[in-house]
Amino acid sequence: MTSDDPRPPPRRSFLGALGPNELRGLFWQVLVVGIAVAVIVFLWSNTVTNLSARRITTGFAFLGREASMPIADSLLAYNPRDSYLWAFVVGVANTLRVAVIGIVLATILGTLIGISRLSANWLLSRLAAVYVEVLRDIPLLLQLLFWYVLMQGLPAARAAWRPVDGVFLSNRGLILPAIPILTPQLSVLGTAVLGFIAFLVIRRWLVAQQMRDGKPRPAWPFALGLIVILPSTVSLLLGVSWTIEWPQLLGFNFVGGLTLAPEYFALLIALVTYTSAFIAEIVRSGIQSVPRGQWDAASALGLRRSFMLRQIILPQALRVIVPPMTSQYLNLTKNSSLAVAIGYQDVVSVANTTLNQTGQAIEVISLIMAVFLTISLGISFFMNWYNARIALAER
Repeated sequence: MTSDDPRPPPRRSFLGALGPNELRGLFWQVLVVGIAVAVIVFLWSNTVTNLSARRITTGFAFLGREASMPIADSLLAYNPRDSYLWAFVVGVANTLRVAVIGIVLATILGTLIGISRLSANWLLSRLAAVYVEVLRDIPLLLQLLFWYVLMQGLPAARAAWRPVDGVFLSNRGLILPAIPILTPQLSVLGTAVLGFIAFLVIRRWLVAQQMRDGKPRPAWPFALGLIVILPSTVSLLLGVSWTIEWPQLLGFNFVGGLTLAPEYFALLIALVTYTSAFIAEIVRSGIQSVPRGQWDAASALGLRRSFMLRQIILPQALRVIVPPMTSQYLNLTKNSSLAVAIGYQDVVSVANTTLNQTGQAIEVISLIMAVFLTISLGISFFMNWYNARIALAER
């Protein structure tokens, strides 16, 4: 074909455009995918055949049946006459109750321990080191059983310890004063949350304006108006009552207030103390990754050490701290399944009871896997977003 030929050049096929190495790689990829699909099809067909031979029904229709299982400590309202589906929802809520509060407390405690390990105070740094080394080297299940046995060894309700007025600690758990949260209170709290989000947006705009013209603009009036005055106004308009409900001993148990059952309290303490030991090492290594010159420059400006750590060192250390912190959050969430060892009815415990009552093993295990996969992906998504935001802010 000459250069004057108006006809377009012949089109080469996709396979013809690949070289020998690419063809070989494509062949092995197709072969591996084919084998994987064949194995899945074989396992599924074999499972369906065996279930049919044993006259075992499949499907998720059992979720609509009455559960008839008691759940003693539940965040949501529950009755044994409710369905298996609602029992699963209650179990998921109990798991999130442990995971979310545990992540917050473990982060706070681990950060304090990690900073303490770098303290110039010899006694404080040594105590922090002992805390980390001891708790990291003892299996979590043993720590969980230790705290649970310790809770069971506390005095009865009539002889409960009273460290602070209105707070009781006994073998019935930890009893605290509480404010009843109903629909009006939730409306006020929702207003406060929306006000806080609006304040963050306004503060970011104020910082951008200051970076543009160099004029500082105070943010505290917006915080006062959106987070304090606005919710207070809504509370007054709705006539919301914020009376504190104090626990009282009636008979052999406490009435009123907030009760943290021994199983929940032991599980929370074990997860928080165990995970905080790992978080402490992550925080310590993140702080030590910041160049020494940053400390020296801040010291030369006469800044206080607390201000230096909070405003200069920790923001730079976050790029090192956040990725491994994600793994610890995921570990804490998955380790909450050890609650079955002490009788706390999380989603795994509810699923085990459901499996024993219905025999729907495949469906129940699939639900457990889906729950933990969803929670873990949610945590990973949030932490990856935050990590990207931190990296973007540093540029």
